[in-house]
Amino acid sequence: MPQLPTALETANILVNHVFKCHGIPTHIVSDRGPQFISQVWKAFCSALGATVSLSSGYHPQSNGQAEQANQELEDALRCVAAQNGSDWSSHLVWIEYAHNSLPSSATGISPFEACLGYLPPLFLAQEVDVVVPSVQEHLHRCRSTWRQTRDALIRTKEINCRVANRHRVVGPSYQPGQKVCLSSRNIPIQSTSRKLAPQFIGPYEIEKIINPTCVRLRLPAALKIHPSFHISQIKPVNDNPLCPPSAAPPPARIIDDAPAFMVVDIRRVVWVSSFWWTWRVMGPKSVP
Repeated sequence: MPQLPTALETANILVNHVFKCHGIPTHIVSDRGPQFISQVWKAFCSALGATVSLSSGYHPQSNGQAEQANQELEDALRCVAAQNGSDWSSHLVWIEYAHNSLPSSATGISPFEACLGYLPPLFLAQEVDVVVPSVQEHLHRCRSTWRQTRDALIRTKEINCRVANRHRVVGPSYQPGQKVCLSSRNIPIQSTSRKLAPQFIGPYEIEKIINPTCVRLRLPAALKIHPSFHISQIKPVNDNPLCPPSAAPPPARIIDDAPAFMVVDIRRVVWVSSFWWTWRVMGPKSVP
């Protein structure tokens, strides 16, 4: 698409290009784009009888898999374009065919098998003699392009796996009901200084283990974010008798769609402000 489509345009694209080939879906998973959280999209999915699931706002594992898939396709295109500089665009169909026939590391089967239930045949193992020379040349060129693309995809996949696994460690295992702290790196918290804001907030209770790398937290209503997080964004709460956990803050009140708290004591804030003003205006010797 040349630009971000609206919810109505996205619905028309699905009807014209997806439904006619794969049928009407019963469940749709999408990101949290504006077209997928609009009332038009919700009404469209409700009319189809399809349930909707929105992915979490920050999911490094899913993003990494998408980036890896894009890099594999870029390397395959680069390999084919280097050997077919003048007519590389005519071989795009075989690059797509090779990608769809390559087994995925996540499922163990190819996209063809996941979609159709079987792997379509490609070429015979032995080249047969064809009476028409142009047909034989065309089949030889297609077979060569497919092999080049498949080799490039496999080679890039192995390199990406080695690079990604170099810095990966086994994450801790969590259980429902366990208390964890949530990283505030990608959370819009209100603070006068982002650098001085707490790096973790909570603790919060784990509501559900979605998969070994993703959990759902039981968050307060005032914190309007998606409750599913990658395990890299949380850390377990360790009880230490030398450092008891701090008391939980009181529940926030919602005023103008934002969390608000009641002021109980301002004497300390006034004293700190007076101390800073005295030191700045009259010098440090004037401060008792």
